Amino acid sequence: MFDNAAYLADMTFELPCNCKPDTVSSVVWYFQKNMGGHETSVLTDFSGTVVVDSGHVRSGSSMLNRFSIRMFSLIVFRAQEKDSGHYLCGTERGDYFYGYDVDVQPTWRIVVAFVDRGQHVQDDTTEDVLNLFTTFWDWTRCDRCGVRGEQRRIGLCYLQSALLHPRYRTAVPNVTSCGSGAVPWHLRPRSHLRRPEVVIRSCLTSCQKKEVPKEGVQTISNIISKMGEKPWVPRVPTQFHKQPVGTKLILGCPGARPEHAVAWDKNSIRLYRSRFLIGVNSTMRIFIDHGNQLHIQRVKITDRGTYFCWREGTMVAGFRLSVFYRRWRRRTLYDPETTYAANIIGKSYLIIGAVFVAIHLGCCCWRRCRRRAAT
Repeated sequence: MFDNAAYLADMTFELPCNCKPDTVSSVVWYFQKNMGGHETSVLTDFSGTVVVDSGHVRSGSSMLNRFSIRMFSLIVFRAQEKDSGHYLCGTERGDYFYGYDVDVQPTWRIVVAFVDRGQHVQDDTTEDVLNLFTTFWDWTRCDRCGVRGEQRRIGLCYLQSALLHPRYRTAVPNVTSCGSGAVPWHLRPRSHLRRPEVVIRSCLTSCQKKEVPKEGVQTISNIISKMGEKPWVPRVPTQFHKQPVGTKLILGCPGARPEHAVAWDKNSIRLYRSRFLIGVNSTMRIFIDHGNQLHIQRVKITDRGTYFCWREGTMVAGFRLSVFYRRWRRRTLYDPETTYAANIIGKSYLIIGAVFVAIHLGCCCWRRCRRRAAT
C-alpha cells in the first residue's frame, strides 16, 4: 500500500518511516519512479546518517543532493517535478515498512488569481469517469505588519474516479492527486489538463508591541533623526553584497520555506506580488518566484540599495546591494556572454544566407519565366 501525498514544486516535504519495529536501529529509503520499474535509487548510505544542509541546496539539483534522513524520516529539500514517484522505507536486507506515492506538481504552469482584481479560481471539471477539482490549503499569514501586506492560498490538482488503483491509499475514498500513480494510464492525459493554482489577496495586520524606550532616550533619538545625521533603517541583520553589472542575482529569505508568508521591500518601496510575481508580465526584469525568492535579471546601477525580507509578518533580514562595473578581462569560449554572442551571430548568418539564396532562386526563376515567354 502507498499513501498519497501532493506538494508544490520547490517545497520541502518529510516522510516518516511508519510501522518500523523498535528493534530496527537504521533504515534505508528507496525511490522508484514507476511502480514495478527496474530503476531504483537508494537514498542512504545504509547507516541512516546522510545529512544535507538545507541552506546550501539549489533548486533543480539532483535529488541525491537534496535529501536528508533524520530520526528515520526522509526529508527532501526543494522538491522538483522529477521527484514524483514511490518512496519506500525499509532495511538493507529488503524488509519494507511503509510506502508513499508522492506527487510534486510544477509551478511553471500554475494559475494565479488576484482577488483584489476580481479574478476567480478554476471551475471544477466533470466528465464521465472522473471529476477534476482543486484542493486549497489554508491562507498564509499576512506577510507584512503595520502596512498593507498580502496573503497566499495554494491549491493543488485532485481528481475523483472509481477507476483508481486499489493499491494506493488516500484520505478520501476514490480521491487522489492528479499526478498520483493510482491514476490509470488512459486517464492521465486528461488529469494533466488541470493546473495547480495560487490565490493572492491583500491584508492588513498590526505588529506586535515592542518595548518602548524611556522618554528621555526617545526624545534624544527623535532629535538625532530629525537632524538627518543618519537615516532610519530597520534594526535587522544586514548582509552586504557586491554584484557586477549585467549579471543575474537571486536573493533568498533566511529561514523561509516556499510555503511561508514572505515579502520583499527595496528601501521603502513595497514589492507586492500583484506587480512583481513571476508571470505577471513577460518583460519583467525583477520578479518574485513561487519559492519566495527575489530575482534580479541583468543587474543595473539603479538596483543598488537595501532589500528587506519579511517572514511570517516580521522583518527578519536585509541585503545591502552595491553594483559595480567589472574590469576588462579576457573572454573564453565557455563564458555565457561568448556563447550568447556566438549563437546570435551564427543565427544572423544563417538568416542572411537563407535570404541570399532565396533572392537568387527567385531571380533565376524570373529569368526562366521571361525566356519561356519570349520563345
